[in-house]
Amino acid sequence: MKGHIPEDRIEEIRNRINIVDLVSEYITLKKAGRNYLGLCPFHREKTPSFTVNAEKQIYHCFGCGEGGNAFSFLMKINNMTFPEAVRHLADKLGVTLPSREFTAEEKSRRDLRESLIRANQLAAVFYEKTLRSAAGARGREYLERRGIRPAVAETFRLGYAPDGWRGLRDHLQREKVSLKHAEQAGLLVARSDGDAYDRFRGRLMFPIEDISGSVIAFGGRIIGDGEPKYLNSPESAVYVKGRNLYGLSRAKNAVRKDDTLIIVEGYFDLLALWNAGLSNVVATLGTALTREQVDLIRRYTGSVAVTFDTDAGGKAALERSMSLFLERGLKAKAVVLPEGKDPDEFVSRHGRDAFLEEIRRARALVDYYIDEVIGTGLSLDERRDAWKEALPFMAGIADPVERGQFMQRVAERLGVDEGLVRREVGRLGTAQRQPDPPPPIRHAAGPLDAVELSLVRMMIESPARVRDVDRENILACFTSEPLKSLGESIVESHRRGQPARLAELIERVGDREVREKLLEAALTAGSPDDALRDRLFDDTVRKIRQRWYRDKQRDLRVRLLRAQEAGDEDLCNRLLDEKERLRHEQKERDR
Repeated sequence: MKGHIPEDRIEEIRNRINIVDLVSEYITLKKAGRNYLGLCPFHREKTPSFTVNAEKQIYHCFGCGEGGNAFSFLMKINNMTFPEAVRHLADKLGVTLPSREFTAEEKSRRDLRESLIRANQLAAVFYEKTLRSAAGARGREYLERRGIRPAVAETFRLGYAPDGWRGLRDHLQREKVSLKHAEQAGLLVARSDGDAYDRFRGRLMFPIEDISGSVIAFGGRIIGDGEPKYLNSPESAVYVKGRNLYGLSRAKNAVRKDDTLIIVEGYFDLLALWNAGLSNVVATLGTALTREQVDLIRRYTGSVAVTFDTDAGGKAALERSMSLFLERGLKAKAVVLPEGKDPDEFVSRHGRDAFLEEIRRARALVDYYIDEVIGTGLSLDERRDAWKEALPFMAGIADPVERGQFMQRVAERLGVDEGLVRREVGRLGTAQRQPDPPPPIRHAAGPLDAVELSLVRMMIESPARVRDVDRENILACFTSEPLKSLGESIVESHRRGQPARLAELIERVGDREVREKLLEAALTAGSPDDALRDRLFDDTVRKIRQRWYRDKQRDLRVRLLRAQEAGDEDLCNRLLDEKERLRHEQKERDR
């Protein structure tokens, strides 16, 4: 994706952007020595730990670990891709970016998408105006009966589709919208004579927005008698219901702040919670949760509270969602409200605090599954059926610790040998689930890791150090592969005559732990004088080499012992020669 934007333009943006000014558009920063501090926008905290450095053009939160440069900040806080972040900053700074040539097919798709979104946007404005007019009196009265405040209705751009057959059709035609495109958007229904009529009539209208806030579809509720009670837009080139969530464009900032997302079933459930002051909430779009929706949720939070209706359909939807959350590694709670009430009824009667208490007391999805799906006091046939149902469910749990705990509890509940459960889940998991990746090799936390990190930081801050590291081949002595790879990248940039800067380099650091430690080291490092800086560099290099020689000597001792036990005299002599060579080499270097 970067290839569409010339590197020199990206570099120009890096040089011109002031990360302090950029971050200050989203949070309040205060000067603290060489850095700026504020409350982190990516997790809830009371004491500021979000740190920004103007000189190095980086940020890092010492609370949650998020960090990077101006591009990564925009990508995280606005859910942008890298090209989108670059173009956003280019517009802000007045940097001209070249237009990319589109193929005929790409241009056709783009034009269609733009036309459909324009049609939906014009329809949303039409419905909003109608709701506020005399023709929308029934819609306003209905909202008032449901207790929806005008401010909430305005936030979600609620509208009203008039009873006639041509109101929207004629409006779109006046706005030069193609009737064919309006049909493709699901706003009109084609007639056999080539004309079209309004799909939505006499309904309260709920505009459905994508994550950027563009109207892509509608839901309409009948006022009074009639079927269906809810009518939704068909899928189109801009709308796939399984890839969107109602209200996410409005909720995403609150979700980041609270680090929890409340999921409800219906439009009015969501509006009622907003009415009560809860904005970290989304609604499904008349379908069971999909993998695409769960992946969309994961962009903003790893914690969800699923609040579906207590009828049979709501419980079934809740059960279907469980495997998706566990498969994707989200922490999820099942909120089952008392008295058979849905969220709309409950919060309207009992209020915001009572609803939050229900969320606090809610069972984890695993507990809900064991209690409600598997149950207690099962007959032999019921246990067999529960066993068959539970196996694929357990195999789909992503977290191995959580999967292990779940298997143990299921075995206890069904009276089945735990070893049998683990074998069957393992067998099934091989077929249905990608195997868990091996854990990354981590060296013991302590001075050794800190020493390697310190050297990498020195390489970033001083091109002369890069030359010394390259000449002495110090990176060959590294034990941390991520740090070694990063060091090699810095050396390669230096050889090309392009000294690596932390704000640029941090984009290429894939290992989160290394990225966090590097940012922390950069933000907490002092400013020693030249003599001290030289001494620190020499000491760091010496420590890394000493450790390398120590590890090599230990390895040779082990190999020598094994050769002696095997009676291999030739190998013993070669290893002794190698040991002496290393000892002599180390002695010469230490002079």
